[in-house]
Amino acid sequence: MEQNLPKDPVMLLSYINTQLRDYYPSLTEFCRSFHISEEEIRKKLAGIQYEYNEENNQFI
Repeated sequence: MEQNLPKDPVMLLSYINTQLRDYYPSLTEFCRSFHISEEEIRKKLAGIQYEYNEENNQFI
């Protein structure tokens, strides 16, 4: 189920956090489902000063 993710980091942040809240118990599960690298997502969002918080299951 590969899908095109938003290219803009802010839009990507919003999209991923919504997906995590509504459908996925972890970033790992989200990345598996979308066939994308967890490291790549973390790097992209670190570029706008967001880091994944496991406890909250979101980027903050």
